Amino acid sequence: MSEKTLFHGSPNLIEKPIYGYGNPHNDYGLGFYTTKEIELAKEWACPQADQDGFANEYLFSDEGLVTVNLQDKKYHILNWLALLLKHRTFRLSNDLAAAAKEYLLSHFFPDVQSADVIIGYRADDSYFSFANAFLNSALSLAQLQSAMYLGNLGEQTVLMSKTAFQQLSFQTAHPALASQYYVKRMSRDLQAREIYQAQRQLQQIKDAVYILDIIREEWQNDDARLFRNLSQ
Repeated sequence: MSEKTLFHGSPNLIEKPIYGYGNPHNDYGLGFYTTKEIELAKEWACPQADQDGFANEYLFSDEGLVTVNLQDKKYHILNWLALLLKHRTFRLSNDLAAAAKEYLLSHFFPDVQSADVIIGYRADDSYFSFANAFLNSALSLAQLQSAMYLGNLGEQTVLMSKTAFQQLSFQTAHPALASQYYVKRMSRDLQAREIYQAQRQLQQIKDAVYILDIIREEWQNDDARLFRNLSQ
């Protein structure tokens, strides 16, 4: 049996998370979003400058559960992006972006149907500037990966199934002061926007791969060209 400590950042104290309750438009859909990092949870707990929150602490057992870890080498950034595009809502700027979204969903969406738990990076709202630029062929595949990873997104563990919820046990709640952690949250967001602007200002590289290339050349999820253009 593997037990680990997880934290959920919220303006509220949550002793018993309710399965099936929440926002279906979060990164990986409807689930309970946690992290192993208490400091990151405290940032997530303070979305407003005038409201304190809590890093709710839980003990979690993953015994017998199906876990999909998007940071395993068999997955790549387009799997992660396709999962975000499936659940998160944001404005597509033109027909190319809409076509690119559909191609990613049909060719790179990971199989998470049986997952009790999904582990992967978290995307703050600012990161959808990257996604939109990539969908419009304004950022290359390598630039997208670099920008996402340089932004220090932080890892999240998402409980998806009723069984996973049942294996979560509340321990305590740690106060998160908005005066401290809202500032840290905004600093992370500013860093993301600065990285985005820096990537946008780079000149297009002759041999770089863009989403239009991926669509035209009909790249698949296990395409060797994909892995050659991504650092592992």
